[in-house]
Amino acid sequence: MPTWDPHQYQRFSDERSRPFFDLVGRVPDDSVRTVADLGCGPGNLTSTLVLRWPEASVVGVDNSPEMLASAAKLSPHPHLRFVAGDIATWQPEQPLDRLISNAALQWVPDHPTLIPRLVNVLAPHGVLAVQMPYNFDEPTHTVLEELLTQEQWVRILGPRKQQYFVQTPAWYADTLHGLNCTVDLWETVYYHVLKGPNAVVEWVKGTALRPTLSRLNEVQQQEFLTSYGERMRAAYPPGSHSTLFPFSRLFFVARRHTVATY
Repeated sequence: MPTWDPHQYQRFSDERSRPFFDLVGRVPDDSVRTVADLGCGPGNLTSTLVLRWPEASVVGVDNSPEMLASAAKLSPHPHLRFVAGDIATWQPEQPLDRLISNAALQWVPDHPTLIPRLVNVLAPHGVLAVQMPYNFDEPTHTVLEELLTQEQWVRILGPRKQQYFVQTPAWYADTLHGLNCTVDLWETVYYHVLKGPNAVVEWVKGTALRPTLSRLNEVQQQEFLTSYGERMRAAYPPGSHSTLFPFSRLFFVARRHTVATY
């Protein structure tokens, strides 16, 4: 996994926060005692779950030391903690009433194994709520893939490996129904209005570009960003005051209706 930069990631914190609150807003309330946030990042959004469910114990899980160090600077709360863990293997101490994952599962391979495993750590009638980017056919990603197939970057970085692992909406619906869950699934396109020169590059530097940039030295990074930035300006031309950046995201909220096999 790349080295994450919490400061860069939070440069567009308002825009990145909206999908989280849109997701959590569709999660039902009832008896909630245990909550986990997988891929919690810098923890600022995870901390809002304590306000949503004040009687619950909330744990944020991430495998980035940089993100966890940022989360450790938040105001402490007796019901909130952060732990290091890999989403693909992390196990809670007890079944979960609510399992949240915002913009993280796209990095985790083998969803046919992952999704059943996440459902199986839910308590009876527990809820799995997930949001993932669903914009991999957009220029931010297609241009990146094109550059990474060029000889000079293959020579430095090696052959391109699969980076994202998102399935189709129909696949999640069928899989979750097969796991005896009721499913609320939707897609939203956000039209972010970004300020600043080449703002789309600054956005992508906090996410999709991290695996590449973290493997390049400073000179190589600048060369790569120059090539990528020229293409982004053409794909997302700035207006007189801002740049319009469409961003599609996939959501689902699944409630389990079987007894936990914990």
